[in-house]
Amino acid sequence: MAAAGCWLLALSLGSAAVQADSHSAAEWSAQATIDYRVVPNIVYKVANGHENKLDVYVPSGRKEPNATVIYIHGGGWVGGTKEASSLQFLPYLQKGLSVVNVEYRLGRISRGPAAVEDCRCALQWVIRNAEKYAFDTSKLIVTGRSAGGHLSLITGMLDPSAGLDRDCSGEETLKVAGIVNWFGITDVGDLLDGVNEKSYAVQWLGSLEDRFEIAKRVSPLTYIRRGLPPVLTIHGDADKTVPYQHAVRLHKALKEKGVENELLTIPGGGHGGFSSAETQKIFTTIDAFLRKHGILAST
Repeated sequence: MAAAGCWLLALSLGSAAVQADSHSAAEWSAQATIDYRVVPNIVYKVANGHENKLDVYVPSGRKEPNATVIYIHGGGWVGGTKEASSLQFLPYLQKGLSVVNVEYRLGRISRGPAAVEDCRCALQWVIRNAEKYAFDTSKLIVTGRSAGGHLSLITGMLDPSAGLDRDCSGEETLKVAGIVNWFGITDVGDLLDGVNEKSYAVQWLGSLEDRFEIAKRVSPLTYIRRGLPPVLTIHGDADKTVPYQHAVRLHKALKEKGVENELLTIPGGGHGGFSSAETQKIFTTIDAFLRKHGILAST
């Protein structure tokens, strides 16, 4: 159930105050004004007594199916909120796309793989409610940063045989048209021990005896196979939070299986915090990627 009513969001696209990754991304879009109808805090799943919610942004008056972005926030699976990430998907709104902004169970509520299960159920909710909100199910993009990048990858790549969809009721085929991965984790087990150990990954899986088995089940590298949707990965080669090699390994593995994918490396780039010029280059690359794969109309 959504919060009572809905509200309208007017986007003035030429505003210098519009920011993404702490830098203006308004230049990515032509100047225009788009009114959005926003339906906040729709409960898409209840698990462990926790209501998982999402927000829907659709252009006002839109009746024809619209390309739709499913945005998944970051925070190492243990922090972050959908509300705090809203500026990061503003460039997609500027393009006139619909957006579904997803939250999921954090580690303090449920250990992994709960977040993966939730995001797959969020994808199912989008597909099931496509007619109501004019989502074009043939043009679904899933994207996010860091842990959100990981969850975007696994949401779009997971093989149903992994058994992580069992908590999602329904028979819908869970499929997306493209994945835009911002410095996401591709090998969770790599972060649980050794030189690349990260506290957020350890916290997410805790002291579970089968944590390395779970890590493998929720790692995108486990599901590399032919027929996956195209993937664009953005990663700084000086990232100290998610090793750059995660992006390199993903790119190589996808290429070997013939999956269309691109790796945009930001030289000297860290874990986000990119410059204005770098941010502009990133969104120009995203634009070209979406047009190449028919998600945005070619110009």
